[in-house]
Amino acid sequence: MVHYPSQSSEWTLDQKFAGIKKAGFDGVIHPPAAGLSELTEKHGLELFGYAAFSKASDFPTLLQANKDCGARYVNVHLGKDGMSTPEAVGLAILLMQEGRKLGLELAIEAHRDTCTETPEKTYALADFYQKITGEILPITWDFSHFAVVKHLVPSNFIEKLIVRPDLIQRSQQFHFRPFNGQHSQVPVTDGAGNLTQEMSVWLPFAEAVLRCWLDGSRNTECEIFICPEMGPVVDGYNLSSLPNSWEEAQRLRSEIDKLWRKLTNEDKA
Repeated sequence: MVHYPSQSSEWTLDQKFAGIKKAGFDGVIHPPAAGLSELTEKHGLELFGYAAFSKASDFPTLLQANKDCGARYVNVHLGKDGMSTPEAVGLAILLMQEGRKLGLELAIEAHRDTCTETPEKTYALADFYQKITGEILPITWDFSHFAVVKHLVPSNFIEKLIVRPDLIQRSQQFHFRPFNGQHSQVPVTDGAGNLTQEMSVWLPFAEAVLRCWLDGSRNTECEIFICPEMGPVVDGYNLSSLPNSWEEAQRLRSEIDKLWRKLTNEDKA
């Protein structure tokens, strides 16, 4: 929603939150900012925080800022791509300890230019973390980054990306961005209301991820939070010639909701 509906007449945060609520969303992801807690309360939205860390000394201040804004769940970009696994694990352990002190639920996102840039780095981090702590590392899954890094094709998304059900089933935060092996974000619609070919071939993968999560969570009280993440033009994810990111995110939410209802039989209730 950056620069929505245009850079010259961008909506205020209040207008954006009102639009998010009207579109049927339950929450909003936003880094710490003045007035966030008041706006989320006003519009009946749950706030999900965000922070990026490269050093442990920043943990207390930035995590407290997220908590002060009303966030309980915080998505974290941790470290840089050149960081060694032992260094990343040390940071992850300290991060989770600090989060517990504040009563926050933290998750480390699988993301380029961080210590989880590749599947290999992510799984090594998770395995090392579990070996030391005895706990499964909470991850925010954005599979689009892995697909691009590994140059995958839709026919092997499921085979190559759903390889650690234990980590997927432990997670609560998912960024569902449609992608292919060339682009970390592909358009949802063709601008005329029809799903693109790229979106259509991505949907079976999204369904498989949800099925995997449900297989490990049906008998628990675990919650799942899915962000239909469609980045705007300003950050390079979207292209100026493609449909608007906010309009696309709303349609993407609808398509994910259909998958969820199908898998949980809610559509038959």
